[in-house]
Amino acid sequence: MRRVRVSASGRRRVIAMGAVMAAALAVGGALPSSATRADGSGDAVREGLDRLVHEDRYPAALASTVGRDGRVHHFTAGVADLRTGAKVPVDGQVRAGSNTKAFTATVVLQLAGEGKVALDAPIERYLPGLVRGEGIDGRRITVRQLLQHTSGLPDYTDFIPDPTGTARHTYVRPRALLDTALAHKAVFAPGTSWAYSNTNYVLAGLLIEKVTGRPLAEQLTRRVIDRTGLRHTYFPGVGDEGIREAHPQGYFAAKPGRPLENITELDPSWGWAAGQVISTPSDLNRFFTALLDGELLEPAQLAQMRTTVKVPESAGIGPGVRYGLGVTSAPLSCGGRSWGHGGDIPGYATRTGVTDDGRAVTVAVTADGPPTEQGPGDVLALLDAALCT
Repeated sequence: MRRVRVSASGRRRVIAMGAVMAAALAVGGALPSSATRADGSGDAVREGLDRLVHEDRYPAALASTVGRDGRVHHFTAGVADLRTGAKVPVDGQVRAGSNTKAFTATVVLQLAGEGKVALDAPIERYLPGLVRGEGIDGRRITVRQLLQHTSGLPDYTDFIPDPTGTARHTYVRPRALLDTALAHKAVFAPGTSWAYSNTNYVLAGLLIEKVTGRPLAEQLTRRVIDRTGLRHTYFPGVGDEGIREAHPQGYFAAKPGRPLENITELDPSWGWAAGQVISTPSDLNRFFTALLDGELLEPAQLAQMRTTVKVPESAGIGPGVRYGLGVTSAPLSCGGRSWGHGGDIPGYATRTGVTDDGRAVTVAVTADGPPTEQGPGDVLALLDAALCT
């Protein structure tokens, strides 16, 4: 599942970890021989996490599952800190990246249910004169197309300064992100194709602020986080570069073959409504389960969210994946489909999946680029195994 992206060059990074792992072992940070189980059972999950750490070379991997019986289990593997070899905190906080999009879409759909937003109205109605550019006209782009990634808007993450480099500690205003995107021509005419673009969700965030007259962070907190009882989830404030509660360190490599660098602390403002939320695996399970159960949306709006369009195979986010309004749907090997999103942001990658019968799993790893080519596929395979076992 594609998520918040860093830059055109950043997306092509392949993280090489051999030297760093050797250094970690030298300072006493030996990797566990198997995933640590906090409670319950789950051979498929433990084996999958072992593979992510020992074969795919992620520093740490975390998972939280909810079975058909409703029981919650937590798992960890690897080390939280390559320098000290510290244990991975059970259900630790991570940057959730583009899972944020599901939070943002939920608030837009709540506003639609309240009669304050019309999904098939042009964004021009709410943000007049704002969306203009080469082949870009806000009078032709609907709110639904923004949430569905069928707007044709260019993705600002292809053009902003690398947030893992000189811009790592730079605060970026949402309007600046939008202006960066609008300086480039449209990818396609609205409604004629599908392409993932974080710009769509910056506009969704601006829409929320315009309609409510309140900050996005407040609306996400009051309407989603507090309402769902997510005790370890929050939207970082301006200048908040750290992660507040127990968490594994996040890593990235400046270039393929270079040692991993600790990238845990950074200014996440460039992600904003598209990718700024911090959460835990169990909180993400709780959020997506509550969303599917209708705790956050009325039936009509939930049905709109679950109305999906085909994602082209060329998008590279998995066979059979479809995109709704802020959520993805993917086929399971055991039949049926899972719902969720997923997210990559410097230092962390997460994948989520919940089913209509209450099963749920979230997997997080502490590198946003794959240390090996098979890494991302192994994360998705673990998600499928956990939901189908």
